[in-house]
Amino acid sequence: MTLHHKDILQTGQQIRLTRATLTSARPKILHDHDFFELFWVQNGQVRHHLPKGAQTLTEGDMVFLQPGHHHGLQGRGDHALVVSLCIHPQTIKSLAKRHTSLNGHLFWSKAGPVRMHRDIRQLAALNHAAVMLERSANDTLAAEAFLLPLCADLTAEAHPDTIPQWLADACNAARDPAVFREGAAGLVKRSGKAHPHVSRMMRKHFGETPSDYINRIRMEHASRALTTDSDPVSQIAADCGIPNMSHFHKLFRAAHGLTPLQYRQKYQRQIVQPQ
Repeated sequence: MTLHHKDILQTGQQIRLTRATLTSARPKILHDHDFFELFWVQNGQVRHHLPKGAQTLTEGDMVFLQPGHHHGLQGRGDHALVVSLCIHPQTIKSLAKRHTSLNGHLFWSKAGPVRMHRDIRQLAALNHAAVMLERSANDTLAAEAFLLPLCADLTAEAHPDTIPQWLADACNAARDPAVFREGAAGLVKRSGKAHPHVSRMMRKHFGETPSDYINRIRMEHASRALTTDSDPVSQIAADCGIPNMSHFHKLFRAAHGLTPLQYRQKYQRQIVQPQ
């Protein structure tokens, strides 16, 4: 089965974003497409089927595909959510022509589908950019505004990681609901350091306070729950460790530009997978 960009992109569009909750059914056949595709795992685990085998992808994994690449997606467990972009070939060709440093990387690699990863902080930034893209006209300007910062970041030369290991470990631990429900105190407790010291180091390395960091993770958790679960908003807020609904709405709207109910109504949808 071949998917065609003319059936997905409307007149004047160069890019289109789709959010999909994958079923656990294995795809009967692999499909390809005449456009460039980028997708990432927003939540859960995904089995990515390719002609030479399958890969298990987890939250934050992203894959760059060229026209003609055959593949299929299968959810693993509950709430496997992916975000996918259909990108007009002309946009990708134009970027490579004007930015030669992209050649050999990502969409422009000769090694087949390219797999990358975004950590929790990078994934939050990616999701924010995705929301901005959804609000746009999906034209050339919007496509490049989304793609160029991402591609520049991924192709940049790696720099030594100067974040202290204790801080990196604490931030990774903060992704656990059992930790972020405790708020900033949960992160600080896992660090084994004094709160003022943790605050200074987080401002230095992340440019935000422990509370900012935790609330960002909470709002990402809430956004995933709103699009994959049918639990009441009050239950999702409680699961985030924020029983005060007024405070929860304030944080969510600041993070996503919509109320929780508006976000659920806009993004919650079921998937139809190529079979």
